[in-house]
Amino acid sequence: MPETVSKLYRALVFEERISLAVLDTTALVNEAIVRHGLSAVAAAALGRTMTAAAYLAGWLKEEASSLSVSVDGGGPGGRIGVAADGALCIRGYIEHPDVQLPPRADGKLDVGGCVGKNGTFTVIRDDGEGIPFVGTSRLVSGEIAEDVSAYFLTSEQRPTAVALGVRIGADGTCLGAGGVFLQPLPGAGEEALDFAQARIAGYTNLSAVIGKEGAKSVLADFDAGDVTVRDVRFQCHCSRERAASAVLAMGREDAFSLLREEGSIRVHCHYCNTDYTFDEADLRKLFGESV
Repeated sequence: MPETVSKLYRALVFEERISLAVLDTTALVNEAIVRHGLSAVAAAALGRTMTAAAYLAGWLKEEASSLSVSVDGGGPGGRIGVAADGALCIRGYIEHPDVQLPPRADGKLDVGGCVGKNGTFTVIRDDGEGIPFVGTSRLVSGEIAEDVSAYFLTSEQRPTAVALGVRIGADGTCLGAGGVFLQPLPGAGEEALDFAQARIAGYTNLSAVIGKEGAKSVLADFDAGDVTVRDVRFQCHCSRERAASAVLAMGREDAFSLLREEGSIRVHCHYCNTDYTFDEADLRKLFGESV
């Protein structure tokens, strides 16, 4: 059965020459579906990207560290944006959450068609050292897994075998979602890389494995011991206080001008699809005026 909370499992395998990470992100994807009203193909595209971001966030040094992943391939789903921190709090969106596409010839969701491949996969990572790392690679297929692998190879010079999957049921809920990442350690040799690539090829239907058997079945496939596990949650950092700060930054004149035009000021968080609304009384209080 899928986990009720998303999980990141990590271990060393292949004589401790390869870092293995297995994620069950079913709960994470279902939260995104509820928040954004995602179509099946949009859920698959965003879910795969959120799973990749969760893996990347697992390498952050501190809980307060942060990263963002941006996928912009020119497809009908539009841009995908995901943010994460070292505490594995993930939030994300897809520009057109209601996008609809026919399935591929093999019956699977056309994630590549949704995302497109005329663009880039970009990671911005801030470990709190003052100079954020920015890495960008060209999209290979828009299917996300191949694009993540290409990103690691070209931007971080770390060969990484990646499998990602999201399975959506007839009722629109996620039945299984997750990822497998195999990253040979420095000096592991060509044999370790060949092992990683050969093993990852066996996970062509990863979402079904995660949904029916769970992530621990994948760990068992590798005889993984000394496994560490961490919770992964959909959690946004937005708040009414932060939204109020954005309104204050507009300045009194512009804020009241927008209020007169619109009747209220709405601050929208794309990552969690939350609106914060401010009326005249709110604005007067924010700018220190009597109501």
